[in-house]
Amino acid sequence: MKKKQTLAQRINIMRAAVMGANDGILSVAGIVIGVAGATTNNFAIFISGISGMLAGTVSMAMGEYVSVNTQKDAQRRAIMTQKTALKDEYDNEFNFVKQKYIDDGIDEELASQATSEMMAQDSLVTTVRERYGFDVGEYTSPYAAAVSSMISFPIGSILPLVAITMLPNSIRVLGTFIAVVIALSATGFSAAALGNANKLNGVVRNVVSGILTMIVTYVIGSLIGG
Repeated sequence: MKKKQTLAQRINIMRAAVMGANDGILSVAGIVIGVAGATTNNFAIFISGISGMLAGTVSMAMGEYVSVNTQKDAQRRAIMTQKTALKDEYDNEFNFVKQKYIDDGIDEELASQATSEMMAQDSLVTTVRERYGFDVGEYTSPYAAAVSSMISFPIGSILPLVAITMLPNSIRVLGTFIAVVIALSATGFSAAALGNANKLNGVVRNVVSGILTMIVTYVIGSLIGG
């Protein structure tokens, strides 16, 4: 029977999807607006956007795969280190966990009792959680993260690509700019919600970075095209 994913694992996959969509929006918006600043040729703008979409999709998927695998490798090394520590210096590990609970405001006697019970139940899980902040066996799948990004990046890319190619020439840059700002607000909010961070700050940072990216690429494109 396949093991059910934990909430943390699902959130990490959702994070990969949200960030993939966000990067798709921002990357392709920067490309097409920059090219639009240099030329009015719809075919050139479309091809540049499609190229950016394809390259970004592969890049994001591979990046997530490598990143998650690197994280898993680090976690496995931490587990091996902790196994050795428990074998050679069990008392030190016991006292480390106990002291953490005391530092968190738990009475010393209660902290000692709690540590004894948890270490007796599973000393490796307990010490890894307290020393390194993750649970043994709860790894995010690199394949799931890669597929999530591979799907979400082109979905995010579609918005600026459709906007820049379908809107009338007179408003396509402004229209794309507005559409991208709205989309980045949504992804910034979602990313902040998943990370339990300040949502307003998340939206503002995302939108400001997007605006700066589009302004810079448009100015550069205009200078080159002009």
